[in-house]
Amino acid sequence: MNKNLQMVYTYHNQTKHSAQKYAKSLGYMDWETQANPYRSYENTTKTFLPLALQNNTLPYNEIFNENRNVIAPFCKESISQLFQFSLGLSAIKKAGDQSWDLRCNASSGNLQPTEAYIICDGIQNIDNGISHYNVKDHAVELLAKPNDKLSLPHDSFLVCLSSIVWREAWKYGERSWRYTNLDCGHAIRALEISALMLGWKMTTIDTNEDELNNLIGFNQKNRYIKEERENAAVLLLVSKDNNNLNIDIKILRECFDKIYQSRANQLSKSWHKWNILGEIEEACRIKKDNFIIETKLISSIREESYESKVIVLNRRSVKQMNINDSNISFKQFETIISSVSSPFNTKQSAVNLVLFVHNVEGIDSGMYILIRNILHKHPLMAELKDEFLWEEINIKQSKLYLLRRGDYKAISKTISCNQDIASNGAFSIGMLAQFDKQLNTYGAFRYKQLYWECGEIGQQLYLEATSVNLSATGIGCFLDDLFHSVLGIKNSSFQSLYHFTIGRAIFDSRLTTLRPYSKIEIN
Repeated sequence: MNKNLQMVYTYHNQTKHSAQKYAKSLGYMDWETQANPYRSYENTTKTFLPLALQNNTLPYNEIFNENRNVIAPFCKESISQLFQFSLGLSAIKKAGDQSWDLRCNASSGNLQPTEAYIICDGIQNIDNGISHYNVKDHAVELLAKPNDKLSLPHDSFLVCLSSIVWREAWKYGERSWRYTNLDCGHAIRALEISALMLGWKMTTIDTNEDELNNLIGFNQKNRYIKEERENAAVLLLVSKDNNNLNIDIKILRECFDKIYQSRANQLSKSWHKWNILGEIEEACRIKKDNFIIETKLISSIREESYESKVIVLNRRSVKQMNINDSNISFKQFETIISSVSSPFNTKQSAVNLVLFVHNVEGIDSGMYILIRNILHKHPLMAELKDEFLWEEINIKQSKLYLLRRGDYKAISKTISCNQDIASNGAFSIGMLAQFDKQLNTYGAFRYKQLYWECGEIGQQLYLEATSVNLSATGIGCFLDDLFHSVLGIKNSSFQSLYHFTIGRAIFDSRLTTLRPYSKIEIN
């Protein structure tokens, strides 16, 4: 095993929670070091985007229809909608004198480590070059203007997502790298959904991370505070079709000056150092190969629903589930499960879902497994307990199997760091990724992508639950190996990376919900 893979296993095992010891963190909230959730740049030309709140959008169920032919033009208004309904503010919550912003993309602790950059040429009323999406002002900030025309495919532009691990490390310590990459997955899926709303296609183009850092300018150290290092994560190509998808990052970089003049804002006054975070980031920097992953429309059993913008703007991470109103219909369950039963893109899934079903009409309480990659069924049957039933359940477009009947409320709560939210809903989920084979085949970089896939699944679960009038929340605090032992897993062939719960929420009546961007004039 090479040193990078060794670091992945070291980090993964060291940052597991157990009943005896949680992963290392400060153990308290050092509010003086809390990071600013908003990135901005000095010495830039800022283009304010018109709000898209008044835009008509297709019903949520129709954006997944392969036969629809509504395609929005590339212009400032549509770019505004893409960002606002994916990474923008969805609401403002207020309690007394305190208020905080919510966003369309889910984030661990609402700490928002993900940033977005657009690289474009020829979009009406958007400056050519590399711009940062400023979430707070709903604007794009021009970081670098090209010296020549950019060599982008016809009718396309690029979006780069980056990660600032410090925003999560402030609260979560060593386990924060996990959450940072889950959040990147949430953001990827949020952008994919927002692109579908406009009729656009999105393709993930994996590039050499060093080249991408060089393109956006993250390697220009004088522009960033070193403790708040920002690293490129993923490059997305947005287009009206999937033809001619070749992107040469080196040629793109040659179109810009060597040094960019813009400078990033400082996010914190001081910092706590976690050496392992830099070590795992370095270990996962290089991938074995590059491949293009196209987003595909998944088949759906959805019924007519709200406008898609209503769904994305009303997605919430809830704090409490109503144990006295936890029963959901089989139809609601089927709709949610079928929405994540197959991969969202052309790459095979590495993640399958274990379900603890508590209260679903027509389904026995018990433990189930949703096989998202049929190639994993037999390896899972070999790894999981011999006494499991593997009875197939009739769920449309899904391979759902009952493993064991019974009441799993107590165990699901215990696994989720003793949080009631895992047991008081209709069902909870543990995302189980093929681990050893994925890492040995694709290298250490694949560790990041496994979390991205879990984050994408989580974002879809949020939206799907919202569409059927239910609530959801991601659970990052779980006892890794206790969950594995419940399944009978005794090695690292499969590992749990993310947990989730769905049900009916109890909302705090003391909180007031305000409209976002109320100070921005609607154009």
